[in-house]
Amino acid sequence: MSVRKRNNIREAGSETQAMVFAHGFGCDQNMWRFVAPRFEDSFRTILFDHVGAGRSDLSAFDPSKYATLDGYAADLVEIGRELALRDAVLVAHSVSSMIGVLAHIGAPEIFGSLVLVSPSPRYIDDEGYRGGFSSSDIDELLGSLADNHLGWSAALAPAIMGNPDRPELGQELTESFCRTDPETAKAFARATFTSDNRADLPKVRAPTLILQCREDMIAPPIVGEYVRDSIPGSTYVLLDATGHCPNLSAPDQVTSAMRSFLNRDA
Repeated sequence: MSVRKRNNIREAGSETQAMVFAHGFGCDQNMWRFVAPRFEDSFRTILFDHVGAGRSDLSAFDPSKYATLDGYAADLVEIGRELALRDAVLVAHSVSSMIGVLAHIGAPEIFGSLVLVSPSPRYIDDEGYRGGFSSSDIDELLGSLADNHLGWSAALAPAIMGNPDRPELGQELTESFCRTDPETAKAFARATFTSDNRADLPKVRAPTLILQCREDMIAPPIVGEYVRDSIPGSTYVLLDATGHCPNLSAPDQVTSAMRSFLNRDA
């Protein structure tokens, strides 16, 4: 199967250095439409859909492969090799941040810089660690998703998006969740919310920017601070924004922070 077809890869820009945008759970590459075009003048921008999302090839979904984030990371590495990427900038949102970390560790030559937007290495609280959810919270979340995908999407997506004064954002995320194939959504949700990638963070050797919102029910600032403290030499920026999707709600701030980081790193 063609990697390009499997992940619905789209390219723009004409520069040599690549910038790859990876979307989060329940989303697709369209979630980067306010950020990615702003870098087309200086990068070869690459967008894709994880298997099960957007216009990816649903026939490629393998429950055993995608039972953990490693399966999605393997796809990301395959994309990098298919496109002959080297020292690319990876811009990853939410769960794709840890997918990107795994891909970087597995193939460090592909991704030379990381921009992690609203990352969380573990969603469940642990001794000495606050992820924001208890085990029972996650069990309830996954059970609700399994029982009623559309109802779960309608109830949770607006809360994840935040910004209640801009209801159109919550509606967009709800519609995105609802478009996702229910079976692949359940698998991706379980792989996401039961993951624990804390031990992987110290293995990152690429310059890394961490972008966190000051209010985020999925990945609160304390989680971003943990990621900062765990990735050697990383840069942490607390955006004056709320919700879990600043790529939609605060694209100007995301773009500005990225430009500052990349110019410093140049």
